[in-house]
Amino acid sequence: MKKAIVLGATGGTGAPIVEELLKRGIETTAFGRSHQKLKQLAMDLGNPEHLSLKVGDVLNTKELISACEGHEVIFSCANVPYNDMHTKLIPMGQAVMEAANQLGTKIVVVDGIYPYGRKTTTQATEDHPKNPHTKKGKVRLQYEQMVFSPRWNKAHKMIVRLPDYYGPSANQVSYLGSTLEGIAAGKPSVFIGTMKVAREFVYLPDAAIMIVELAIREDAYEQNWHIPASGVISGRDFVKIAQRAAGTSKPVIPLGKMGLSLLGLFSPVMKEVVEMLYLTEEPFVLSGEKYMRLVGPIPATPYEIGIKATINTLMKRNEVKEAISRRG
Repeated sequence: MKKAIVLGATGGTGAPIVEELLKRGIETTAFGRSHQKLKQLAMDLGNPEHLSLKVGDVLNTKELISACEGHEVIFSCANVPYNDMHTKLIPMGQAVMEAANQLGTKIVVVDGIYPYGRKTTTQATEDHPKNPHTKKGKVRLQYEQMVFSPRWNKAHKMIVRLPDYYGPSANQVSYLGSTLEGIAAGKPSVFIGTMKVAREFVYLPDAAIMIVELAIREDAYEQNWHIPASGVISGRDFVKIAQRAAGTSKPVIPLGKMGLSLLGLFSPVMKEVVEMLYLTEEPFVLSGEKYMRLVGPIPATPYEIGIKATINTLMKRNEVKEAISRRG
């Protein structure tokens, strides 16, 4: 792979994939809606010479074709808010797949675990049954079926599936983004779901390594792939590590169905999270057996190290913002 484009490049999964591609010397185009956010991404990465920025709309096939032309691999990391999933996810996916198909290129679609529904085993392989019982899970299953439709016979596609994730690029729409931002700022924060149950959280820089490793292998396409974490950890232990790293003891309050429903009166996104709370009570843990057979060992940054690195980055980012604010 010599040239790749990342759609949704400033998002939680897009930013670390851009960084990983650049580390490997791959000419990379970062595609997103906000020129300001794209410029900030480039600044955060040191404005590398082999990074190009492209502003556009992932729902516009013509813009996508123009942006993606000449690239060997498209990384589709763009997403839609929970409350828009039922109306915008499939149209977005169709626009992206149409572009990949017309260009006859490879496409790596980043997705989650919602299509599976409830777990039927301790560690789920890619063959785990898909029986979604939530509205979002059903839409996500339709999304998968759309991606692998024979209609796109000229595109070479794969889906990579991540569990809940964390890292400096995880924003407030992710489960842990707002939690870690609050802790890094030394403020009271919230944690979605119970903090007592051990769950899987993949460190985004690790995930980016795995995703790019799969993308460079011809025999990885036309399949689903799991991107597992380094193990499981309870929310309570996760938060303790983050608080130690930030030097704060401000409370972190777990949000269950009632708390999310109340927040949903003011935030449509939080209202939509309620039906997915089962994943915090019945954790769905991904198997990495298939990845190891094809690629090798799974990058597994220990939680202690990954959480500290995330908090340190967020705190430095806050310091820069405060310094700019004081100068302004």
